[in-house]
Amino acid sequence: MRSVRARAALGATAVVAVALIAAGLAVLLVLGAKLTDQTDLQAEVAAQEVASQLALGVPYGSVDLPDPEDTPVQVLTEEGQLVVASDKLEAISGTGSTQLRPDRRPGEQPPGEDGDDLGERADSGRGEVSRDEPRFTTGTATVDGDTADYRFAAVEATTSSGATVTVYAGVPLTDEKDAVGTVRSAMLLGLPVLLVVVGGVTWLVTRRALLPVEGIRRQMATITASEDLSRRVPVPGTRDEVDRLAVTTNETLAALEASVERQRRFVADASHELRSPIASLRTQLEVASAHPELLDLEGAVQDTVRLQDLAADLLLLARLDAGEKPGTARVDLAALVRSEAGRREGAGGVPVVAEPAEAVHVTGSRGQLARLLGNLLDNAQRHAESSVTVALREEGGRAVLEVADDGAGVPQAQRERIFERFVRLDDARSRDDGGAGLGLAIARDVAHRHGGTLTAGRAAGGGAVFTLVLPLA
Repeated sequence: MRSVRARAALGATAVVAVALIAAGLAVLLVLGAKLTDQTDLQAEVAAQEVASQLALGVPYGSVDLPDPEDTPVQVLTEEGQLVVASDKLEAISGTGSTQLRPDRRPGEQPPGEDGDDLGERADSGRGEVSRDEPRFTTGTATVDGDTADYRFAAVEATTSSGATVTVYAGVPLTDEKDAVGTVRSAMLLGLPVLLVVVGGVTWLVTRRALLPVEGIRRQMATITASEDLSRRVPVPGTRDEVDRLAVTTNETLAALEASVERQRRFVADASHELRSPIASLRTQLEVASAHPELLDLEGAVQDTVRLQDLAADLLLLARLDAGEKPGTARVDLAALVRSEAGRREGAGGVPVVAEPAEAVHVTGSRGQLARLLGNLLDNAQRHAESSVTVALREEGGRAVLEVADDGAGVPQAQRERIFERFVRLDDARSRDDGGAGLGLAIARDVAHRHGGTLTAGRAAGGGAVFTLVLPLA
């Protein structure tokens, strides 16, 4: 079943069906138990009335019995002898005896009675009704040709002569069965209708809820077919999960559009940057081929080195964009600063002053961190007037590295733009002196890969300061 609407409707219908069936069974059980208790109470009352008469000394043949069609009665002695039975009783089961007619003649006195009037017998002595809980049984009885199920209550009584008898009085279960049957029939008739209503309502509600999803799907299909990432999916404005899905989808499309645009710009800029040294190198080789004495070997080597550096930068950016992990090595930033500063001492250019610092350890790739620091130092030396200063310290559980120069500084409006790829603020500078504009972009990407930040600001001496913050190892 591939339709979400169908699965939701079927699932809701199944859950409601199980719940209704369970609830219906519980209702039928409770209703049956309550009606049975009520029937037991009626049978007990009838048995108690007959037992009370016998306890007062009423002769067996003179006992006032209830209507046999409503309450058939049997009275049995301890030996199981039937002494009292309802008229019109044609068959009975579930009591102590299936006998239908008493063994004693109508009007015969109970054993030990003298036949005086009831008042005299009551004065001479009386029996009692047992206070024990009555017993209840289920059986059948046929009265005047009609057979039905009955609940019988058994109550013991002691006559005035001391004889113990058991009174069985029954109440038909017809009303209970009719009530339970009516409720069961109503449930069986109403359950399918209710399930159809639940399934239909669930189908309609789910269909209405999924309409925005279908709109999102159609728009995404259109975007895929047209490859136009500037388009966006409709936001329903319902402030629910579908609304948040549409917002997140548009954010993803925006990020994808920016990524694709950045990739296109990167490819175009890389092609442009590569074109100049390649064209220069080709020109020099062509001239050298025709006139060997005019070969500018030093310029050819410089162009080749520049191509090599640019290719290395592009390769590193590609690896960073691919999500290359920085590694888990323990790197001493203080030693790295001393190493990079010492490497520049004999190379000419603006001197680099490294303020002494204790060991500061971070976790990551020593090669990438060295590349980051080297790019910052190259940028600072390129723009400094007379000196470059490197400071390192621990602050708040993080390593803070600052590279400052005494140059013209970076305008505040451009302090984020300089970290974009192929962006150079000194456009008038020659490409040979200014580089390709990838150094700071690489430095920030490496900082982010190591869980840190890299920002540009204004140095105390008026130049630029680049601050790298990394978590300590």
